[in-house]
Amino acid sequence: MTSHARVLLALARAPNARLRSVAAACEITERTVQIVIGDLEQAGYLERHRVGRRNEYILHLDQPLRHPAEAGLSVRALVELAVVGGGCSDSVLRGSPSDDGRPPARSASTR
Repeated sequence: MTSHARVLLALARAPNARLRSVAAACEITERTVQIVIGDLEQAGYLERHRVGRRNEYILHLDQPLRHPAEAGLSVRALVELAVVGGGCSDSVLRGSPSDDGRPPARSASTR
């Protein structure tokens, strides 16, 4: 999986995550995460909004995947396969955090 796909999925799981957390989850540097987020934002796959001192990332799930091998598939298909299939709640599909501003909790059985 590419760094772009890994970062996109990490943000689907935790839309309020810090760059450091995303980097650790994706096993890449914080600088690479910063570049990838910029690429994804420029390509229209996500929006970045400032909430206090942090960023919140909103995914555009109906954007088509660009690679010819995935022609006809949207970001939603990738997220549903990787995130929802991995035990996360439906709130990631809406691109919204839980009520307390933190990403949706995962149950102990899916860790």
